[in-house]
This record gives sequence, structure tokens and C-alpha cells, in this order.
Amino acid sequence: MAFDPKRPVSRRDVLKWGAAGTLGVIGGALLNPGSWFGKTVKAMDKHELHSALQSHKHHMMAHGYDPSTEKTKGLEAAIRALTEFDYGKVSKRADGRTVRDYELVAMDTEVEIAYGIKFPGWAFNGTIPGPTIRCTEGDIVRIKFWNGSKHPHSIHFHGIHPTNMDGLEPVQSGTDFTYEFEAKPAGMHLYHCHIPPLAKHIHKGLYGNFIIDPKKPRAPARELNMVMNGYDLDLDGENEVYTVNGYAFAFQAWPIEVKADELVRIYLSNFTEFDLINSFHLHANFFKYYEVGADPDARPVWTDTIMQCQGQRGILEIVFPEPGKYMFHAHQSEFAELGWMGFFEAK
Repeated sequence: MAFDPKRPVSRRDVLKWGAAGTLGVIGGALLNPGSWFGKTVKAMDKHELHSALQSHKHHMMAHGYDPSTEKTKGLEAAIRALTEFDYGKVSKRADGRTVRDYELVAMDTEVEIAYGIKFPGWAFNGTIPGPTIRCTEGDIVRIKFWNGSKHPHSIHFHGIHPTNMDGLEPVQSGTDFTYEFEAKPAGMHLYHCHIPPLAKHIHKGLYGNFIIDPKKPRAPARELNMVMNGYDLDLDGENEVYTVNGYAFAFQAWPIEVKADELVRIYLSNFTEFDLINSFHLHANFFKYYEVGADPDARPVWTDTIMQCQGQRGILEIVFPEPGKYMFHAHQSEFAELGWMGFFEAK
């Protein structure tokens, strides 16, 4: 049975799919005849179903489990988002200051969020999340925004800038606007559409990370970009799928390769609409957490779990002490079972 976007989908339905280890293949083994004891879900009684869910959930949590090894377009986008940073087109003003030019286009597009599932999103440059914009404190940032969507949109950047560059005014369909300001303060920031209804414009996918590096560079590290989010498939105000970088179980199917004893720095943000918080938990290790990350010399929190409300962000610094697979996931079990789970593989 293929996924039918017209059929209402309950959170309970998707929890069953995720717990069975099939969210990467929604519409697959759980719903197909011949799966699990030769019965469909509808043919099982509750005791058989409970037993099957617990068995598959156990395997899903084990090291090396692959919900899908096929590198689909959506999965490739999630992997690229880990390490792609848009530094813009660089030039110099007459006064010697660095100018960085970026281009963002809002568009209505289907985005693959799991194997066999496409979400009718509103996206910057065709991806959810949008490109990760990166610059250095004091740079002049200039973002030309085209609205190719059928709806009015804008871009609101977190940080310090003139109020006429704050993204509160709508940019109408088929028109453009250029945002220009000095990048400050240093830290891990965000950008997103700020047109009402905010919940809809953000949930549909118009957001991304905005990193302003300090003038004094941070210590060298393997740097990764992660955006936590959720998808409400039936538009009932509750998410049925949770991801990092837009694709369910992306880094469980394809663990993130790192080196043992190497410093790994993660720029983490939360754009999960309809849930008050999201979280990040690391197995078998601890990390340093810098809230917002504006001050590289600030005293970090030393922990294995952090929480972020919507729009909150921070920087994690991790050293993996020895080779192995280190699981990471949301510490809301429901979120983890619905797609927000992965592995680091230290070598």
C-alpha cells in the first residue's frame, strides 16, 4: 500500500511504523502482505502486534541497524547539509570591508523526507532546511531574496541589525528584496520566514542556520551542521515524523564518519514546530555545549543531553575517545522512534 497524502495519518500510526524500524520505508514492510508472521497489521491481534513492535524496536536500537541503505535524493540532501556551508560571493568595499553576497529563493516544492514519502514544502533554494549561511563577525552580508512561491514570504535573521532589515515586511510572490547588514554578534544564529501564520510558514520548511564566526577563529575541528525539525503530514497540528537535516533516520542508515580523538564541532538548531522542545542525546560520551556560541572562551556545559526550544541553538564540541559507533538521538523516545536517531562512527 503506497502512502496516501489524502488519508489522515495519526501519530499512533507512524509510531507503529517507526517502532517497527520501517519509517525509512513508510508504506513498506509494516503495511505489505506477507510481512511479520505472514500477516498484515490489520490481521494481527494486539498481542501479536505488541510482540512484533517490541522485537523490531529492539533491533532498531542496536548497533548497525539499517532502515534503508538506498541513497535517495532526500537522504543525499541531508548528508550534504552536514558539511555544506555557504560563504557567499566575496568582494571588498572601497573601505576594505568584506562583503558577502548570497541568493535565496523561496519556492513551493515537494521534498523527500523519508523513503517513499514526499512533503509539500515551502523551501529556500529547494531544500529543507535551507542553505547554511556563514560569514565572519563584521562582514557586510547582502542577501538577495526572490519569492518564487505562490505566497508572501520574508527572511528574518537572528542577530543585531537595522529594524528595516528584520524581515517583518512581506515580499510578495514574483518580487524580490535585498537584505543588507553588518554580521553581528558572533555565534550560532538562524534565519526563517516571519510572515503570519508563523507556525505554517516555519513548519512548511522556510528556515536554516546562520553562522557568524568570531574574528578570533575557533580551534580547528571537524565541523558539522544539524537542524532538528518535525513534519505534520496530515496538518492536524501534531508531527508524525522527526528528523535531523530533513530526512528520517538519515544518519542511522548512513552513520557520520569521524576520527577518534579528533575535535568534532556541531552547529545545532531546533526548528521543530508544534512541540515545545526538542533535544540531543549522545551515547557513551559527553560533550561541551556552548549556548548560542557567541563567546568561544565562555565556560561550556559538560553533558550528554541538551534541550532546545523552538529557535534555540548552540554549539557542541565532542571528542570521541576510541573507535566505535556512538548513537545520538532526541531524548524524547517518541521523536527517536519517529525518525530522529543516528550514529557517529569513529575510526
